[in-house]
Formats: sequence, C-alpha cells, structure tokens
Amino acid sequence: MTQHLKLRIHVTEPWDFERLTGSAELTGWTIDHADPDNEEWEVHLDQGFDFNKRHIGTLLAGPRYVGERLDRMFDAVSGFPVRLAHRQEGEWHYAFVAMISQRHDKPVADHQDHGTI
Repeated sequence: MTQHLKLRIHVTEPWDFERLTGSAELTGWTIDHADPDNEEWEVHLDQGFDFNKRHIGTLLAGPRYVGERLDRMFDAVSGFPVRLAHRQEGEWHYAFVAMISQRHDKPVADHQDHGTI
C-alpha cells in the first residue's frame, strides 16, 4: 500500500478565507503523489472547513501555472503554488489559490536548547 504523503496548505485566495473559515492553514494527506503521471492530487483534509454553507473535506490540488508539475513541490523551499478545487454538484470547482508543502511531524525533543554553546 502506498504511504500517505502528509501536506500543509496555506490558502492565499480568496483574501478573506481565514476570516470566513477560521484559519488559512489546512492539513491533509494524499496518495496521488505515488504516480508521477498524476497532474492533480486529491487531498483528504485532516479537518474540513465550512465554505458557502457547505462542508468541504476533500480538495483537488493542481499546479497554478501552465507547464508546472506538482512533484516540484518537493524542491520548493517554502511552498509550491497550487489551485484548489472542491466538489460542487458532482464536479470539481476551482475556487482557491494556495501554497502547498510537505508536512513533517515534529520530533519530540529530548532536551531544550537554551542558547548555550
């Protein structure tokens, strides 16, 4: 079975997304990264959000710019620009712009760094 790729998504448009939903940061996972020919990835959100009187728990991420590929996300420093779609009447409807990056679980620290050398 393909391992889940954990993702972090920062929604940048619409500009008032955070006000409408309570947060601009979303987390989720996909397995679509396993096939390099996938041009879009279906992202299952850890916690969905409410938007325009509907609950959204799954998004479709696609490159924001023509000619880009989602696997370039692995080379990005702070995130990779994507368009996000949600299901509406049985079809994907692009409604958001975001930056997507791989999410790494934070390791438990054995000790604290107090700034000493």
